[in-house]
Amino acid sequence: MLHTRSPATAPASVHDGLATPARYYAMAVVILGITMSVLDGTIVNLALPRIAHDLHTSAAQSVWIINAYQVATLALLLPCATLGDLVGYRRVYLSGLSLFTLASLGCAFANSLPALVAARAVQGLGAAGIMSVNPALVRLIYPKHLLGRGVAINSVVVAAAAVAGPSAAAAILSVASWPWLFAVNLPLGLSVIWLGFHALPGNIAARPVGARLSWLDVLLNALMFSMVFLGADAFGTRVNASTASSNGAAGVALLAGGIAFGVLYLRRQLRQAIPIFPVDLLRIPVFALSMCTSVAAFAAQLLAYIALPFLLLDAYGRTPIQAGLLITAWPLAIVVVAPLAGHLIGRYPDGLLGGIGLGILAAGLALLAALPVRPEDFDIVWRLVLCGIGFGLFQSPNNHTIVTTAPMDRSGGASGMLATARLTGQTLGAVMMAIVFSFANPHDGHGPIIALALAAGLSAIAGTFSSLRLRH
Repeated sequence: MLHTRSPATAPASVHDGLATPARYYAMAVVILGITMSVLDGTIVNLALPRIAHDLHTSAAQSVWIINAYQVATLALLLPCATLGDLVGYRRVYLSGLSLFTLASLGCAFANSLPALVAARAVQGLGAAGIMSVNPALVRLIYPKHLLGRGVAINSVVVAAAAVAGPSAAAAILSVASWPWLFAVNLPLGLSVIWLGFHALPGNIAARPVGARLSWLDVLLNALMFSMVFLGADAFGTRVNASTASSNGAAGVALLAGGIAFGVLYLRRQLRQAIPIFPVDLLRIPVFALSMCTSVAAFAAQLLAYIALPFLLLDAYGRTPIQAGLLITAWPLAIVVVAPLAGHLIGRYPDGLLGGIGLGILAAGLALLAALPVRPEDFDIVWRLVLCGIGFGLFQSPNNHTIVTTAPMDRSGGASGMLATARLTGQTLGAVMMAIVFSFANPHDGHGPIIALALAAGLSAIAGTFSSLRLRH
């Protein structure tokens, strides 16, 4: 039986996570919410051609269905995280989940591209509320001696959801039309909201002294991240022979504008007692190194995830089903290894575990780049498993360091930075992939091999950042 209780919890001095079975109920809310928000970042990719046809729009315009979600999420992650420190992670999480669920209804009934893009943007705002405080809630749910296990579970869910979008979309589209990609969120979202209202704990630390949410800083944060994202997207991801000049100019203008707003924004943040962009946490060497580790590692992962389908389908002649099954070896290895990494947290330094994992990832990516001209399936699978083992060994310890390095009353800021690092790394990887494909043929194997080699280099850099944490 699920016991209800007030959001107020025991004082910080005596609180050490939730007891069972309350911990299981609360973690179920966290898992289901983050799965929905991460999954919806990629679930529409497979359906874009059908959506473009049904809404009478071009393929290029339909990409805004994806961009609107990503930009809105990235722009509001840090403000939502700060809001969690101020008013409670539980409140921000449930508000974000409610907005996400309501926007999913709007997506399902959208009958034009502008309506769908607007609903996706609102859905992204809700996802920001979910993602921004997700790790902070895990820190409240688990006692200190089991926190590594909770972080590992969360890492597995994020990793699996990040690559499960196309598979989930294929399953839904095999029996229903594209609006059902969004409609399935309604019953699940309502159930999770109800469970979360009863199961999630409230903040245990007092509101940070001097903390406030400046709407000017929220606006500057949104402008900085959205303009940099859109500038990088215009500059790198859709450059072709006919539009290279115009896209390049627009990309440079957006990037310049984003950097200008960013300079103004960060100068204001340096004067804040509790900044939205947590420059106070970045002054902690271990936290800063962990952020650099995360950005580089996720950029490497994104490069590989884009390069592998081109390599398997075009260069090696695998069918889409065969390619999908082969690539699944990577996330499956993460699912197996991440819990093991969670058990190792606390027994060995996080920097050491992350450094070893990223070294293994770099080796796996380099071996993928060095595949023979006609590889057997086994040759591909064991290399992908090696990549999954390395990524799984890195992710949980690195996330654990980011979440626990911050003081308890700044868990929201750390939580927001964790999600921001992941999305920033993925954006950087996508831009680097576009640059590689602009000068190397993606269909004859040369482009993907260069991308995999670049990903191996980024993994090695990430491993260096991780190992440097041992000095602190």
